[in-house]
Amino acid sequence: MSKENAIAILGGTGNQGLGLALRFCRAGRPVVIGSRDAARAVCAAQEVAKRVPDAIVEGRENAEAAAAASVVILSVPFEHTAATVSALRGTLTPDQIVVSMGVPLASAVGDGATRLIGVWQGSCAEMVAALVPEGVQVVSAFQNVASDRLRSLDDPVACDVVVSGAAGPRRRILELCGLVPGLRGVDGGPLCNARIVESITALLIGLSSRYKVAEGVGIRFTGLPH
Repeated sequence: MSKENAIAILGGTGNQGLGLALRFCRAGRPVVIGSRDAARAVCAAQEVAKRVPDAIVEGRENAEAAAAASVVILSVPFEHTAATVSALRGTLTPDQIVVSMGVPLASAVGDGATRLIGVWQGSCAEMVAALVPEGVQVVSAFQNVASDRLRSLDDPVACDVVVSGAAGPRRRILELCGLVPGLRGVDGGPLCNARIVESITALLIGLSSRYKVAEGVGIRFTGLPH
């Protein structure tokens, strides 16, 4: 497995991370699923391999997974994000891109998932940027993609993904969006715009509940050029 082409998904045993793993493997990209428990990561990789028979997929402990890929996606609950990133400080290197999917939902403190809690840095993604080693680029993406739609491999996802961060890394993650049928990457500008994007997640959770959309509501931006 080539590090340059591989995608690590930390928290890939959860619904959204597992959905991304399935989609990227279906598109032919090698994936390393990470977990604090290596055995759980291996089980998740086996599940992906069953559904995508030609998948190049492995399960490893978080630090080993992060070391094996050029793109490291954080698909962990907000309340575990800081500890996860801090544990990787000795592993991450300046040639890697860390993708923050986290959203500071109030459910992290026992409140409802339709509200947010304040983050000193402004957003989960900016918090991650403050914690990674110097030179490691952080990009915000994939917060608003419903896990059920990702895991339904026979159907296009039909959702826009706003990607925010420095220009070069942002372009690389926008290209990843194109690997998933129906997913469209939208250039979200600098990382500070993650504050806006993360808040949309709470809105979508509320909409999904009120309109009883079990698969999850997504977003589409109109008027953009092809």
